[in-house]
Parts: sequence; C-alpha cells; structure tokens
Amino acid sequence: MDWLDALPEARVLRTPAALLDYTRDESHVVGPLPRAVVRPRGVAALRELVRRAGAEGFTLVPRGAGSGKAGGCVPTPGSVVVDLSDWPGAITVNAANLSLSAPASAGLAAVKEHAEAAGLWYPPDPNSWPLCSFGGSLATNAGGPNACKYGMTRRWVLSVEALMADGEVHRFGIDSVKQNSGPDLAQWLIGSEGLFGLILGATVALLPRRREHLTVLLPLPDAGLLPGLPARLFGAGLLPSALEFWDAAVLADLRAHGPPEARRLPGEVLVLMEFDDAGCSHAGFVEALLDALGACGEQAELATGAAQREALWALRRTTSQHLKRRFPRKVSEDIVVPRDRLPAFFERLAGLDTPTVSYGHLGDGNLHVNLLDAGGLEGAALEAALAPLFALCVELGGTLSGEHGIGLAKREAFLRHADPYTVAALRAIKQALDPHGVFNAGKVL
Repeated sequence: MDWLDALPEARVLRTPAALLDYTRDESHVVGPLPRAVVRPRGVAALRELVRRAGAEGFTLVPRGAGSGKAGGCVPTPGSVVVDLSDWPGAITVNAANLSLSAPASAGLAAVKEHAEAAGLWYPPDPNSWPLCSFGGSLATNAGGPNACKYGMTRRWVLSVEALMADGEVHRFGIDSVKQNSGPDLAQWLIGSEGLFGLILGATVALLPRRREHLTVLLPLPDAGLLPGLPARLFGAGLLPSALEFWDAAVLADLRAHGPPEARRLPGEVLVLMEFDDAGCSHAGFVEALLDALGACGEQAELATGAAQREALWALRRTTSQHLKRRFPRKVSEDIVVPRDRLPAFFERLAGLDTPTVSYGHLGDGNLHVNLLDAGGLEGAALEAALAPLFALCVELGGTLSGEHGIGLAKREAFLRHADPYTVAALRAIKQALDPHGVFNAGKVL
C-alpha cells in the first residue's frame, strides 16, 4: 500500500504506535491494527481511497471521536480507518430556516453551542455529547434523554452530504422540513453505521430555544412503582422532555462509592424527570404534576433555576463513568422494551441468572442494563451471558439496541433475532449501494 504515501489532501498514519489508539471505541470490542489511518482534508483523498478499496478488496472504516459503544468504528482485518477529524467545513446557522449545517468533523457540543448562540436549540443529547462528533451522532442515530419527547437524531436531519461507492460526494435531501420526492436516501444513511456511504456533513432542523424548565428528582420508596410511572404521567396529560431512572443496585453503589452528594440520595429507586412546557415553572403546572404523582411525589425535589437543574443532572451524566471506574470489566447493553411491557420486563429480569444493574431512559423504554463482570468473558461465553437478556427484550416486543447501534458488538445477536426478510433486504441495499464492500464491511450485517 505504498500509494498511501502519495495520497493527496490527507494525513496518513502507519506506525503501530499511532494505529493502536484506533483498535477500539468505548465498547468491549478490540480489533486488530488497521493497515493505516487516513485523515482526509479534501475530496481527492476520498476518491482515491474508494478507487483503491474497490480494486484491492479492503474496506474503509469511518471514525469520528471514537466514543461509540458498539464497535462500529473498530477496524476489521486488513481495513483502513478513515478518521474524519480533519475534514474541513464550518458550522453555520440559518435562523430563517430554523436549520444548522455542519461538517462531520464538528463536535456535537459545538453544534449545540452554535444553535444556542443564535437563540435556537438542537435537541439530540446523547450522554457523550460533550465529546462525540457530529458525524458519529448521525451515523449511529444517537439518542439521549430528550428522545423521550423529541425523538432521536434521525428526526432532525434535513439533508446529508456523503461519499458513496462511485467515489463522489452526493447531497441527499433539501434544507426544508417538507420533501416528498420518493424514498429519502438521507434517512438510509442516518443510523447505518457507515455501511452505505461515509457521511461528511449534514443540515439539521432546529427549534426555538426553550425558555422554561422544571426538573424533578423523585425518590420512590418501592421499586414496584417504577415501571408504571410513565403511563401515570402520560395519563395525566404530562409528557416529560426527559424521564430517567436508577435502579436499587446502582443507587446502592453510588451511595457507597460515589461522590458526597450521591451518598445522601433517598429512595429505593430514583427518577429524574424534566419538563419544558410553557408555564412548567408556574404553580399551576407543579400542582398538576404533584397531583398526578400522588403519594409518590411527597419527597420530590423541584428545580427551575439553571444551577439547581445542573446539580440534579450532574449525577445522571456521571453514572456511566462511575460504573466504569468501579467495574472496568462491565458490559453495558442499551436494550429497548415498549413502555407498556416495562412491568413484565423488570419482573422477569430479576429472575434471570445474570446479575445486572440498570439505569437509563425510562420515558422511552431504553434501558442501560450493565453486566458488571461480563468483560472477563470472550466470544461464545459473552454471547451466552447476554443471550437471555436479548431474548427477553425481543420476546416482549423490544430490540437489542436503542441508541448505541449494532456494530461488531451485537452483530451475532442481531442476525440471530432479526427477521430474515429484514436482513436480506438490508443486504440487498448494501449490495446495490456498495457492491464491492468499500464501506465498513463486516459490521451489522
């Protein structure tokens, strides 16, 4: 691959020391050293990469900030990693269109900051938003607490620029919320984990900045009250912008080993909910919420000011990092169960011969179930440990991943549980768009 040394408009990394950092992401998956890492700065580099990959039979693995949790950007044998950190472009806000355009290399934090500076708001908020890339959030269809009310990244994408298998950069979609000229290829790319093409940038929709917030920390004295809480709120006409939870096991560990503020947390289980409706900080709204909660709301801690709200959210944002420090061998799964099946899920999860702790997005049924010692398992042993959890989710009408994707980490489980017609259709699309397997071959499908 000496041609790499002459690749135009790119920086190429080839030493083992430089490649080592690219062998993993934030999942438990570790891949081999790639042949090389290319950091393109122009279209000429992309054209040559696609041409060479098609002719020589290697695959291009797209990578953003490396914060994914499913092994989607982990190299496979003989692959070349395409690190988009140097891809050029500026973040621009179009207030009249309520839209924002940004290159894949932009940080999601910078995207949100630019929207905020214009008095606008970009809703997707994965827990990794302070460090993940915009392109990575598009390729994985990132979620986060706000998905409870505002949906995932896919919902906000207007148009996408992507490198496709012909070696050219194409733009799919227009910068408007209405576009109905046949199937939307932009949406095929969102959440595809780089299987169909390499996302280089996008235009996304924005909303006017929210002006009011009510954040509620709700201790529950009985874990049995947790699964029915979303239905209780929805039945009262209340839709939180976020509805998060910690189970008893996570709370116990936070109390014993977490920061000082965590050691004073009340309740058997704990809920964090937030509202952003107009008037949500007013007494009438609060009264309606407390009426809906009944006796459950007696110990609720309410915050409307920015500092108070941030203090309540800080614990939720650090939960994953806390567990990772305490249990470095843990494996975290982000399964989904329909909200009306949550009572059955929690009851049956307790009966599985798989010790777990759980927290996450109660409002949309996306639960982060952690197997604290599973990281010591490999291959078939790890698959066997996860199999009962995945089977339970699918049986209850859920799925294996809510926001982290499939990548390499869940590929075997996905192929085992997915509808064979779905798999065949996705493989046919892959073959049509990328007949030589140029893009991220070996992932998902």
